[in-house]
Amino acid sequence: MKNENLYNYILGIADNSLILGQRLGELTGHGPNLETDIACTNISLDLFGQVRSYFQYASKVAGDGRSEDDIAMLRKERDYKNVLLVEQPNTNFAYTIARQFLFDAYHLVFLRELQKSSDLTLAAIANKCIKEVSYHERFSSDWVRRLGGGTEESKSKMQEAIADLWVYTDELFHQTVADKAMVAEGIGVDVTKLKEEYYNYVAGVLEESTLEVPDIKFFQKGGKQGIHTEHLGYILAELQYMQRAYPNMEW
Repeated sequence: MKNENLYNYILGIADNSLILGQRLGELTGHGPNLETDIACTNISLDLFGQVRSYFQYASKVAGDGRSEDDIAMLRKERDYKNVLLVEQPNTNFAYTIARQFLFDAYHLVFLRELQKSSDLTLAAIANKCIKEVSYHERFSSDWVRRLGGGTEESKSKMQEAIADLWVYTDELFHQTVADKAMVAEGIGVDVTKLKEEYYNYVAGVLEESTLEVPDIKFFQKGGKQGIHTEHLGYILAELQYMQRAYPNMEW
């Protein structure tokens, strides 16, 4: 492969949206009300639309005949580069919103920086995606505030979800070999520089929501290196079923 680091860097971005989109897709028809159900489904569709652009570019960079569908659907579990946060299950609506918000807050600041990439294709994708992600973040942060400032039960469930998912947030700011190589070339985003802004913003939203910031010193990681939780295998079993059962299908 001519530029393996660029290829892996693209996957590191795209796989987050792919797996989170699949998680949200599981909720279609199961939202707490019709409006919220449709909103979650539309966010899922947004994320899948974004990953198409990334995987089309990854296919071009790979240059080995694999299509966007092959890259999206036919890799093995250890070849997916998504962070552990996005593969966590839809335990209840509070968990779904907490997971979405914790990722959206990162995704938005990441795309703002990716727009400055010297790689014109990645910069263009970021410029297109950021409008959708701005909506995603407004939606999820508004729901955090509503649930945190709602009933005693809704606040308790949201606090529990934030506490349980917090251990996966630090991985967002870890750099892989591909990340470091792309930052050095002016292509990638130095995510280590986004960490303070992220946690300050998230803490602000939690404070507005009368929720506590978890006091956690040890975090889970491994997804960016292909070491995942048990959840990803089940996600991929559904995600890949049609493509493996009926080879050469197209999106």
